[in-house]
Amino acid sequence: MAERPKRRRYKDNPYTLIYIEEKNTYMVSFKDVRGNLQQIEVSEEIYKTFDKFELQDIKELNEYDRHIEHSEIFENNINARAKDKPTSLEDEVINKTLIDEIKREINNLPAIQRERIKKYFFENKTYEEIARDEGVNKTSIMRAINNGLEKISKKIKN
Repeated sequence: MAERPKRRRYKDNPYTLIYIEEKNTYMVSFKDVRGNLQQIEVSEEIYKTFDKFELQDIKELNEYDRHIEHSEIFENNINARAKDKPTSLEDEVINKTLIDEIKREINNLPAIQRERIKKYFFENKTYEEIARDEGVNKTSIMRAINNGLEKISKKIKN
């Protein structure tokens, strides 16, 4: 018997193809309605037709696996899969309120502390750059920014 490559098939594919090389015989094997195994000798043309059907089945199985959605799509599925998930209106309001509070508290800080925080967070300057611009040491810049953040944090938590 010639060795055929093992192929995956549709679960409802009822037949198996067999080629006996020594006898140059083509066969189709299947179970009948009683569950008895039947083997029927067929022509090469019919064998190749069945083989072609099997290859088409494999193509469709692969197409399904690679490209077709496997589950039903509902709005909650789409939102769960989204890369940039939409925020709820409630979250938007909370974020906007928090941002406004932070801005108000930054503006309530002493001028030097306020400017240092703005340079660090909004102008993306390092402690060293701010210290060089103001002619002070890096430690005083770090302290001013950390103290300012603590003040803002305490006021917002209350």
